[in-house]
Amino acid sequence: MPFRASALVALLAALTLQAFAAAERPARAPFEIGSRLELFADGALLDSLRRACLELHRPAAAGAIFKFDRPWEGNTSWNLTAFQDGDRFRMYYVGRSAPDYVRTSGLRPGEQVLPKHPDFLCYAESRDGIVWTRPSLGLVEFQGSKDNNIVSVAADGPGVPFLDGRPGTPAAERYKGARAKGKAGGGDMFITVSADGIHWKKWRDAPVFSSSLPNAFDSVNLIFWSEHEGQYVCYFRFMTEGVRSIARTCSRDLIHWSDQAPLDFGDTPVEHFYTNGATPYFRAPHLYVAFPKRFSPWRKYHDDMPSPGVSDAVFMATRDGLHWTRYVEAFIRPGRDERNWVHRTTHVSSGVLPTGPDEISVYASRNYTYPSAYMERFKLRTDGFVSLHAGHPEGEALTHPLVFRGENLLLNYETSAGGSIRIEVQDAAGRPLPGFTLEESPMIFGDSIDAPVRWPRPAGTTDRDPLRRLAGTPVRLRFVLHDADLYSLRFK
Repeated sequence: MPFRASALVALLAALTLQAFAAAERPARAPFEIGSRLELFADGALLDSLRRACLELHRPAAAGAIFKFDRPWEGNTSWNLTAFQDGDRFRMYYVGRSAPDYVRTSGLRPGEQVLPKHPDFLCYAESRDGIVWTRPSLGLVEFQGSKDNNIVSVAADGPGVPFLDGRPGTPAAERYKGARAKGKAGGGDMFITVSADGIHWKKWRDAPVFSSSLPNAFDSVNLIFWSEHEGQYVCYFRFMTEGVRSIARTCSRDLIHWSDQAPLDFGDTPVEHFYTNGATPYFRAPHLYVAFPKRFSPWRKYHDDMPSPGVSDAVFMATRDGLHWTRYVEAFIRPGRDERNWVHRTTHVSSGVLPTGPDEISVYASRNYTYPSAYMERFKLRTDGFVSLHAGHPEGEALTHPLVFRGENLLLNYETSAGGSIRIEVQDAAGRPLPGFTLEESPMIFGDSIDAPVRWPRPAGTTDRDPLRRLAGTPVRLRFVLHDADLYSLRFK
């Protein structure tokens, strides 16, 4: 399925796609979507497009949530993960100072780089994902005091923490950490556990699995419990033909793991992915999203930068965990701040958090290598990673056959004042169904996260929700869009 933000690329793609034909469409196994939320981020639901495309949306910068300005942090501090835990959000990051990375000619008057110190795993928390605090934990002494938010020395700590959602997980192991150690020709993965997310211990002394892939685990390595797959999933970095990439392995018990397989990014350019940031999207856990840090080592924005390279963040999505729809355009660009045009900056942590009734947020480390290093929040509309988009003239999209439960179709969409969305419901062969033809569709316009589509009541009936008689039967949805974006849908 083509996916591009560029109108020119969308037009070229449309010329090569299968046009909407009057003839019956070939049968295929329908998507059993029930009443779950479906995003267009991976294009999997779409059978064909005409003058329409999948458009990537970049999040808006929402400001720094905190600067890495504590003595135990530093100019190369960076984030690991953020997740919701009941009525609060938790974030873990590395406090790190590396004076040898500093571009001294770029320092401002009065700026100083902290001396090198051990890397620390640090903790922050929030009630809304917007205002964050760094609580004093009293665990690790730094410069004669334990009044800090250090969880552990990073080398001895839990690795990348996650909240274990597996049913039956013991309370003492509710939090787990993916702690990896690299070695020549590969690496080892260990598991740590915690009852409160603050105090950690080894789960077992031996590694739970090892990898012989080149440079395995030489980055941020993630494990999460997949509700959709019913197993733990691990994404980790390795090298292939000199390029940093991502591999995957799975386990039902954290002891017995599947074969390690490189991810498939489709027909996209081979580029360095320094990290992956993979996570199930909390509103649609069958869809995984990821925010790899794309590293371009051959570029050098500042001639006197000690280390070459520039970075940004990209976006990709998957349903099977292995084959990813990968967008080549940047999800988060370096921007106007020249301090973000350095190697290894703009690292997006794992995790997407709800920060408002119609808003989601991700978090990225910025100004890497500078004394001004900080953590920045980026916000999107809910489900707003990618939209099904058409401008002028209007465009069309047709889904594969879908089997749903419910009596209403809810849409997340936005149009211009003169734009619109119309919908036709077809049978699996592509024939319009009486009462749901394009001519009978309501004219949808406006901006809503969760708006029901109201078809006219069939003449001579009192059926207020005629869509429910189609529940359980394979149907196709034909969307006709004019200057409009459609982000997600759900039957309810």
